[in-house]
Amino acid sequence: METVLQLVQIAISVVLIFLILMHSGKDAGLSGAFGVGTGQGSLGGGSLVERNLSRWTVAFAILFVVNTIVLLKL
Repeated sequence: METVLQLVQIAISVVLIFLILMHSGKDAGLSGAFGVGTGQGSLGGGSLVERNLSRWTVAFAILFVVNTIVLLKL
């Protein structure tokens, strides 16, 4: 059980890092390469994509924290 949770933790961490890097900052970050914050490109409108990206990031951050707490309790 603990090994499975550790593997889940690694997967959540990788996805969370990717999601954070996708956010646009001052310099547009990696999201500029995919057109996330520009309103153009293959991903459609910027504001909707940014909003969904933020929701996914928060959801994975919560999963990360919950999984960490469960791992500490074992």
